Amino acid sequence: MTAITGVGAYAPRFRITSEAFEEAWGQFQAAGVSEKAVPAADEDALTMGYEAATKALEAADVDPAAVDWLGFASSTPPEAEADLTARLGAMLALDETATRQLFSGSTRAGTRAIWASADALESSATTALVVAADAPKGDPDDGVDHAAGAGAAAFVVERDGPAEVVDRAEYAVPYPGTRFRNAGEAETQGLGVTQYDRAAFTETIGGAVDGLEADLEPEAAAIQAPDGKLPYRAAGAAGVGTDEIQAAATVHDLGDLGAASVPVSLASALADGYESILAVSHGGGAGADALAIEADGEVPAETALEGDDPLSYAEYLRQRGVVTTGPPSGGGAYVSVPSWRRSIPQRYNLEAGRCPECGALEFPPAGACSSCGALEEYESVRLSGEGEIEAVTTISQGGAPPEFAEQQSRAGDYAAAIVALEDDAGDTASIAAMGTDADPDDFAVGDRIETTIRRIYTQEGVTRYGFKVRPAA
Repeated sequence: MTAITGVGAYAPRFRITSEAFEEAWGQFQAAGVSEKAVPAADEDALTMGYEAATKALEAADVDPAAVDWLGFASSTPPEAEADLTARLGAMLALDETATRQLFSGSTRAGTRAIWASADALESSATTALVVAADAPKGDPDDGVDHAAGAGAAAFVVERDGPAEVVDRAEYAVPYPGTRFRNAGEAETQGLGVTQYDRAAFTETIGGAVDGLEADLEPEAAAIQAPDGKLPYRAAGAAGVGTDEIQAAATVHDLGDLGAASVPVSLASALADGYESILAVSHGGGAGADALAIEADGEVPAETALEGDDPLSYAEYLRQRGVVTTGPPSGGGAYVSVPSWRRSIPQRYNLEAGRCPECGALEFPPAGACSSCGALEEYESVRLSGEGEIEAVTTISQGGAPPEFAEQQSRAGDYAAAIVALEDDAGDTASIAAMGTDADPDDFAVGDRIETTIRRIYTQEGVTRYGFKVRPAA
C-alpha cells in the first residue's frame, strides 16, 4: 500500500493581477485566472521545492535522514543538464545513499514522481519524499505567459498512513504541438489551435480516468490547469462536476503551475480535509496520469500559498529579468566552485562548530576560536535557523558587490544583516546574511528572523545557493 503521510505547499509572495496585464497589452489571454504567483529574483524551481519539502517533512514529523527515496519534478529546472536531486537532497540534509530520481520534460512530471514513489515503496523503499516545483514562462504577448504562475508541493509517502493512493492509471496518444519547449529555449509555446488542444486535453484525461478500477466518488478533483477554464471543460471526460474541480482549484489565484499544477491542487485538497480526491495531470504530446486518493482521517499539512506583495507589469518584467542587464564585467569576489562546495554544509545546513576549550560557537567552523584563540578541532553543531538581528543595513543600486548586482537590479533594494543564530542549547553564533522575502524596512535590530535557501549569484555558469534570512513567521 502507498499512503501520503505529510503535505507541504509553497507559492512566492509576489502577485500580478489580470488587470495589470490588460493595462499593458490591452487584453489578458489567461481565461479564469484573476492573479498569479511570481517568483522573486532569487527563486527558482529548486528553492521553491526546498520550501515545500521542508514543510512536508515538518508536517509529517519525519527526520530527513529517514527518507530513502527522493523524487524531484519540474518542467522548468534551473539547469537543463544536472542531477538537481543531489543539491536538493543536501539542502534537506537527506542521507547521501538515498535513491534519487529527477522527472522533467512534461507537465505530467509531478504525478510521474508520485507514481514512481509508489513503485519504490512496493519494492524496497520505506519513506519517500516527492517534490514538484515549477515556474513556466512564455513569450510576453502569449497566453502561456499570461497564465504562467509559480509554486511547489511536496508529499511524504510511506506504506501506511491517512491518505491512501488506492488506484492509478495512465493514457497517452500522439498530439504533437499542443505544448512544448524546444532545446535551448526558455519559453514554453504551443500551436494555439483551440479545438486541437482541447481534444488532446479531454481525450487523454478521459482515457486515464477510464483506466481507474477503484469505485471512487471524489469530493474534490485536482485537474491540470493551463488556464482557469480548461479543467472545467474536461469535467465530463473526468467524470466529475465543476464543483469538485472548484474545490481543489488553485489556478485562479496562482496561475498555471506546470508540473506542480496537480500536486499543489492535491496538497490544497488534502489540507482542506477532503477525503476522496481524484488527481489527473496532462502533459503536451500528449499524455495523462490519474490517481485516486482516499483519506481516512486528517492528513498533516503545512501550506504557504498566500501572497501579499502586488506587482505592476513593469515590476513583473523586472523580477523576471526581462528588462534588466546582466552582471557587470570584472570586479567581483571570485569564489571557485570547489571552494564553494567545501562550504555547502554551512550554506545549506548551517553547520557551526563548538570550541572544545571555551564552548563558544564558531561559524564557519575553521581556524582559531574567535573567543579564546584555541586551535582545536571543533565539535560539529547544527544551528536551528532561527535567531535575532544584531545589525542591519540596506543595499541599494550601486552599492551591491558586482556578483550581486544583477539580483539587485531585478529585485531592488535588499537588507544585509548580522544575525545571531541559535543552536538547540540556546547558544548563538553571529553570521552575516542577506535578506529576502521582505522589504528592507521590515528588518530591524532585535527582530526575530528565520533562514531559508535561495539563489545567491551565478559565476562561470554555476548558480550558488545558500541561506538567506527573512522575518520570522
